[in-house]
Amino acid sequence: MKEHKQAVKSSYEVMTGTIVTKKKMTDQETYFEIQLAGVSDFNYDPGQFVMISVPGVGEAPISISSSPTRKGSFELVVRKAGTLTSALHALGTGDPVGIRGPFGRGFPIKKLKGKDLLFIGGGCGNIPLHSLITYVLDNRKNFGNLNILLGCKTPQTMLFVDELEQWENRPGVVVNKTVDQADAGWKGNVGLITKLIPGVDCDPSKTYSVIVGPPIMYKFVIQELLKKKFADDHIILSLERHMKCGVGKCGHCQIGDLYCCQEGPVFTYEEIKHNYEAL
Repeated sequence: MKEHKQAVKSSYEVMTGTIVTKKKMTDQETYFEIQLAGVSDFNYDPGQFVMISVPGVGEAPISISSSPTRKGSFELVVRKAGTLTSALHALGTGDPVGIRGPFGRGFPIKKLKGKDLLFIGGGCGNIPLHSLITYVLDNRKNFGNLNILLGCKTPQTMLFVDELEQWENRPGVVVNKTVDQADAGWKGNVGLITKLIPGVDCDPSKTYSVIVGPPIMYKFVIQELLKKKFADDHIILSLERHMKCGVGKCGHCQIGDLYCCQEGPVFTYEEIKHNYEAL
């Protein structure tokens, strides 16, 4: 008999996921591919996140790193940083996890269509950015030229290395990488990611910039974009905040009068530039 699969009905519903692929990416980050039992249409937007739980340990918010264009499973890249993520790293292929979501407001795909795009990612920010970049590349004809700037601490902490090489060979795509500290084998840029922005060739009136990275990065990246005459509503950010419930009830992710898990995590600079807690 053919299995009848159900759609996700409630954000409070905990779905059973199974780890079908696990791969170490760096000393701190591990890749997980997860399939959901009995769910046929786990739809999400690039930039959204899920709440993942390990039985007997707890629950934590994790950004989705895959694109919704890739059906049948979804992907997370998790940094080992606490009790829950340590327990998740200890799991193996075939082990179950709990999944709630997806949550939050993702990147504004409709607004970005037909435009040139400037992606700026730093550290773990390259994980949710990977979801959007993959979506754009899977729908390449719907978008203009792409400039991708990625930064991390060392060459060993660069994520998605194999895919970066593929992206560099795509027409209309320029990839520039930088590290804070180079080793003997590194041939790329060294220094802060802000140093790469002045050299980007783009028309700011036809370009949207998407920024994801550590909080300290945003202020200085935005300053460089404003120097290039980017409009406030053409600067899009995903803000990292500690989230607990995912449904706007607990207040852990509150930024002034905004709830990051509901009204974000994606905002335009225009929406938050007067919110002193945001940046």
